[in-house]
Formats: sequence, structure tokens, C-alpha cells
Amino acid sequence: MSVVMSLVLFAFAALVEIGGAWLVWQGIREDRGWLWVGAGFIALGLYGLVATLQPDANFGRILAAYGGVFVVGSLAWGMAVDGFRPDRYDLAGALVCLVGVAVIMYAPRST
Repeated sequence: MSVVMSLVLFAFAALVEIGGAWLVWQGIREDRGWLWVGAGFIALGLYGLVATLQPDANFGRILAAYGGVFVVGSLAWGMAVDGFRPDRYDLAGALVCLVGVAVIMYAPRST
């Protein structure tokens, strides 16, 4: 599997996990109802499925790398959906996370 496909999977995983958590948040915290919560649960379940499609067989590695993607995706979601404006420290931290993702997932390893 190519690096590009792996990155697409990480992006899709971020979309369904962050979107699912946001739907649960909206359903409970913003009183939008249990239909929103249920949709969020479904999206969160899809996240678990998408994570298994990564080519690496090491659960810990995939989830550790995804953590960095989640940080960046959460900031992007906040900007796009909730009007959040990250400051330079948010952006610097996100960049550090992406470097971490690259090292964890795509560094050459001997087998």
C-alpha cells in the first residue's frame, strides 16, 4: 500500500472519528437529541473499521501515529465547523505532530 493511500486512510479515519465525537457532543451538550448521538456512535464505529485498513500490522504504531493526525484534524474541524481560530502555538504543535506521524509510520525500518 502506498504512502498516499495510507494518508487517505488517516484522513478518512479522522473525519469519521472527529465527526462522530462532534455528533455525540452536539446531541448531548447542545441538546440536539439522541438521533445525533446514535449517528455519532455509528461514525465512531466506522473509525475503528477504517483504522484496521492501514498496511502496518502493529496496532500501537497505527494508533500512535493516528494520534498526531487526530490533533491536526481536530484543529481543522474546529476551524471549519465551530469557527475556532488556532494561534501560532496550536499550529506549531500541529506541525510537530505531523512530523511525529511521518517518523512513526514512514521511516525506513529493517525487518
